[in-house]
Parts: sequence; C-alpha cells; structure tokens
Amino acid sequence: MKRVYKVLLIDDHPIILEVYKMALKNASLSIENADFEIETAQNSDIALQKIEIASKSDGFDIIFLDIKLPPSDDGKILSGEDIGVKINQLLPNSKIIISTTFNDNYRVQNILKNVNPDGFLIKNDIDTEELIEAIRTVIFDPPYYSKSVIKLLRKQISSDYLLDKIDRQLLYELSIGTKMKDLPNVIPMSIAGIEKRKRQLKEMFNVQENEDRELILIAKEKGFI
Repeated sequence: MKRVYKVLLIDDHPIILEVYKMALKNASLSIENADFEIETAQNSDIALQKIEIASKSDGFDIIFLDIKLPPSDDGKILSGEDIGVKINQLLPNSKIIISTTFNDNYRVQNILKNVNPDGFLIKNDIDTEELIEAIRTVIFDPPYYSKSVIKLLRKQISSDYLLDKIDRQLLYELSIGTKMKDLPNVIPMSIAGIEKRKRQLKEMFNVQENEDRELILIAKEKGFI
C-alpha cells in the first residue's frame, strides 16, 4: 500500500507550480510506495491560512516554499522567510524545501539560521531530476542542498552580523518611505535604537552615503526586501 504524502506548494509563479507538480508526479513513479496529495498557495495570505488550518488537522508532510513572496496584506509577513518561521512554529513536523532565486551568501545564511529548511534549492539549479532527488532525500535522509547552496556555504562570510526580524522590518519600512519619527510606532525600539540598527546595516553592506537610498538598493539586490 502506498504512503500518501500531503504536500503544500507555496509560490506566486504558476509555471513554477506546474514544474513542482510534474516533479511530484514523476517522483511517485520512481520512489517506491510513495504518492503525493498536492495543495497550492500563490500568495502569503493564502499560504498562512492553509498552514493555520493544517495545524489543527493532519498538517503537511512536505512544504515547498518560495522565499521571494510579496508581503501579506497586513504587512506582518514580509517574505517567504517569515512563512518558514510560521511553519516551524505551527507545523514542526513538516519538512520544508526552500527554493529561491537569491544566491547571495548573506541571504542564504539568514535563511538557514531563521528557517533551517530540510531542503534548499536555488531556482537556477532546478530541473526535474534535481527536484526528484530533493524530494527523495528530504523524505528519507534530509537535508538536501543544491550545488549552488553548497558552494555558498563553503565561502567565508565577510561579516558575522546576520539580519534578524527587526533589521528586515526596518529595511522594509525605509523602502516604503516610512518617516524616521514614525518608525517607533511599527518597530518596538526607540529612535536612538533604530538609528543604531541603521548604522550597523550600512556598515555591513558597506554603504558610504548618509542618505538611505543606497542602503535600500543594496538590500533589495541581496533579497532582504
């Protein structure tokens, strides 16, 4: 009798969702006694809703998670990374396979630290064979890291300072034009504390300008906002 694995695919690109579905179909043929029951979520709000519902029932066995998801409507979820944290809180037995276009060392290290996924794929690496191998490994002997992730992990990090939720919230608020005087209303810190965080971020990203424009541009390039 086949074991049926419940799978949630979280990605805002329909083509990527179809690629995952095809890989799961092929995996059911190549992995003995395995079949897959698939649900999809194409934005943060739907994903969070399905995760919360699943936490009160049988949950999901495997969750494919795109990191570069747009923020939720209420702004509390900034990206797929926040969804990953929620999954760990609400569905601790679910195995997370992250896929992302980001291939920056800082970003990869933060995702590993904050989400600790069972699988980690850079989208440029993805093909059907890679996905099937990732599924097989995550089921039987996690973790699975794609070649690009392994290469990044081998590189030395130029700074030990990793971004936390407040850093990312600060970058997001700056990117949407929130004024400094209003930031304590959305970030639980004083103006002085926020200024210190901003200085640390500029040092980490080697930003020389006093204005925030360059900081925001570099943070976007590295995938933090």
